[in-house]
Amino acid sequence: MVEAAQNGDRAALDSLLRRHYDRVYGICRRMAGNDADAADACQEALITLTKRLDKFDGRAAFTTWLYRVTTNACLDELRRRGRRPTPGLPESPEIDIDDTPAFDTAVSERLAIDDALAQLPPEFRAPVILRDQLGLDYAEIAATLEVPPGTVRSRIARGRARLADLMAGNHDDPSRRPSTESP
Repeated sequence: MVEAAQNGDRAALDSLLRRHYDRVYGICRRMAGNDADAADACQEALITLTKRLDKFDGRAAFTTWLYRVTTNACLDELRRRGRRPTPGLPESPEIDIDDTPAFDTAVSERLAIDDALAQLPPEFRAPVILRDQLGLDYAEIAATLEVPPGTVRSRIARGRARLADLMAGNHDDPSRRPSTESP
């Protein structure tokens, strides 16, 4: 299908984009932390995929290349977001969990994880998402992020540690904590 799309088959390109849309959007949503920025990043990723499909040479799996394009689009969106004001309106109405008897605990946990992921710096968020949510191995992540495998391992370990801190309610930046060592 990739080869047909590279050769100008519009139906193959459409099918390829539809097949991978949910995966691309899922990565964008986890990395961006909100629906609006995720939609923008997803759109940019799909546009880039369409424009640069001819650059895919098959040396890596198509999904590895797709993850690289998507991750780069998300990181670009996060950089753009850092240069513009944050919208003041909430994305969804406030839900009082205690007043919603049918509220699923798994949904509550997923929201907490998404919130904690959104607080991770992008250099830790991307490898954690690629490993823990997409199941990529370290070599695939290294190829996707274009960093050495040792850097991937380090970023995943640091990202998971920070994620655990955030999930435990510790929102202090570890680099700003006072030393616990005695003089």
